[in-house]
Amino acid sequence: MEAWSRFLDTFFNWAVIERYFPAIMKGVVVTVEIAAAVVVTGTLLGLALAIVRTFRLLAVNALIVVFVDVFRALPPLVLILLVYFGLPNIGINLPSFAVLWLVLALVLAAFVGTLAYIVLPQAIRLTVPPLTNRTIAITKNTALGTVIGVGEILNQATTAQSFSGNATPLMMGAIAYVILFIPVVVLGRFLETRFVWRRL
Repeated sequence: MEAWSRFLDTFFNWAVIERYFPAIMKGVVVTVEIAAAVVVTGTLLGLALAIVRTFRLLAVNALIVVFVDVFRALPPLVLILLVYFGLPNIGINLPSFAVLWLVLALVLAAFVGTLAYIVLPQAIRLTVPPLTNRTIAITKNTALGTVIGVGEILNQATTAQSFSGNATPLMMGAIAYVILFIPVVVLGRFLETRFVWRRL
C-alpha cells in the first residue's frame, strides 16, 4: 500500500496537476499549431515538388532529388539544430517556432514529393495510407522543439518537472500526447483499411 501511495504521489500528484495544468494546456495548443502548420505546408510543398518533377527538367529534378535525399537521410533533430544554431551565423535569425515548423515541413515534403511522384501516374489515393503514417510520425516530432525552447508539450512538462521535483508533469505530458495522437492513429488505420479495400 505504501508503494502504491508513493507511485501516485510521484506520477499523479493532484497538487502538482492543479499547479501545472495551464502550462501543459498551453503546450498542447502550441503542439497542435505546429502540427497543423507542418502537415498543411509539408503536404502542399511535397505535392508541388512531385508535379515539378513530372516536367522532367534535368537540372531541376537533380536539385529536387538532392533535397529529398538529404532531408530523408538526416535525423530531424540534426536538421533542427543546424538551422537554429547555423543560420544566425549568416545573419538569418528565425524564432524557434518557425525553425521547428520549417524543418518538419521540409522533412514531410521530402517524403510526400517522392511518394507522390512515384504514384501520380496511377492515382493520388494510393498515397493516402503511407502519407498518413508519415504525417503521424512527423507531427510527433514536434516534441523535438523542446531542444530549441519551443513551448510545446514536452518543453512545458520538463520545465514543470524541474521546478516541482516531481514526475507528474511528465505523466501529464504523456497523457496529452496520447489524447492528441490516438485519434490521428485511429483515423490513419481507418483510411489505410478503406483505401486498401477500394484498391481490391
